[in-house]
Amino acid sequence: MHSLSIPSRRRILRGSGVAVAAALLAGHRVLRAQDKARLSFAAVTFSEAGRGERLKAWVGKFNQSQTAAEIQPIAIPFGSFAKTVFTQMGGGAGPDLVRMDLIDYYAAVQARRVLALDDLLKAEDYRFTASDRHMIIGGKRYGVPFEISHYVLLYNPALLKGGRPPADFDEFLASAKAATGNGVYGFAYRATMAEGSGFWQDLCSFVYGFGGRWSDAQGRLTLNDPKVIEGVAAYKKVYDAGVIPKGADAATYRRMFWERKLAMEIDNGGVAGIFSQQAPQLSFAAAPAPFPTRAQGMVLTALTINANTKHKAAAQAFVKWALQPGNQKQLQELLGASSVATVVDRSPEDLASKPWLKVYDEQAPHGIPQVVAGLEAKTPEIQQIVLEQVLKVLQGGMAPKKALDDAQRLVLARVLRK
Repeated sequence: MHSLSIPSRRRILRGSGVAVAAALLAGHRVLRAQDKARLSFAAVTFSEAGRGERLKAWVGKFNQSQTAAEIQPIAIPFGSFAKTVFTQMGGGAGPDLVRMDLIDYYAAVQARRVLALDDLLKAEDYRFTASDRHMIIGGKRYGVPFEISHYVLLYNPALLKGGRPPADFDEFLASAKAATGNGVYGFAYRATMAEGSGFWQDLCSFVYGFGGRWSDAQGRLTLNDPKVIEGVAAYKKVYDAGVIPKGADAATYRRMFWERKLAMEIDNGGVAGIFSQQAPQLSFAAAPAPFPTRAQGMVLTALTINANTKHKAAAQAFVKWALQPGNQKQLQELLGASSVATVVDRSPEDLASKPWLKVYDEQAPHGIPQVVAGLEAKTPEIQQIVLEQVLKVLQGGMAPKKALDDAQRLVLARVLRK
């Protein structure tokens, strides 16, 4: 049987002192936590399987390195991101830090929704990638590249005859038809206004691949250029070939790919990274898109600071932290086959274990932003009209030339007021 001991007065006082000290320390910690600037950072990537959690962990490293600031990640899906963020910004609020697509970046700069960074960053202090030039508008910098991702053909060799990718468009159509059946589809892309932004990206792959551009070198609209018409006609051929899961959204058909129910898709390097991380047993490969030219769209997202932020200094501290070489390397690794703001060489081990990385890297010289050059800020309005006309081709049977002639006329009248 244990006897109860009575503590001495000195021991009680010593214990009380420890308790008081602990309480003071806890109170100090609470006070320090309350003193922290709490920022929000909105990005589509936070909502993605695999990459989202890794990106949150990366942001967590910034939080651990700071005593005066803490960033809370906000996940917003791709389909509603621009509308959500721009609505908040227009109301004088919104996330302190925003990762936005290039198409939204130009609109945000024009509407003065993001802060200029010229006083914060000197180009000579960083080894920026070539794509950084798109961050400079009117001679000023309003953001830094967050992720640069190119488009190539991803394919499952087990679902293609001979295990080889198609060399041209005719071979591509034949391969897609041969792979389709028994719950497997040969190809997938987006073709609904519900996924308008992704529909535009996929359409750019075809139009650019067939040599078309939405405008010429002088920024004049070329929506009905013969090469643009060829690209839309090819989009229609695929639509009518019975090889795509019509109506499936990107999340659905990308899941089908890693479930071995989809043979091919043209997608960006971020998606390849998701496949690699979420389905490590899936044996997939990459090749240049099977079009007449190597030109393809390029996803370029920017890291920006909301002009409404109440924590400008802390937001600037995050931007500078993100550009540090070690943090850039970690960011590139977690993003998959994408590149980041500064040049980061891939390791020989990564290139050996993930051969598709080399295919994406070699696509870099052929990447073209998915905006209307010279009319960047007008791109959302032009995109809406073009997609509506392309839907008439896909679903209504309108001839591609007629649809794009109408698109050219409508954009000139409604958007450019000519």
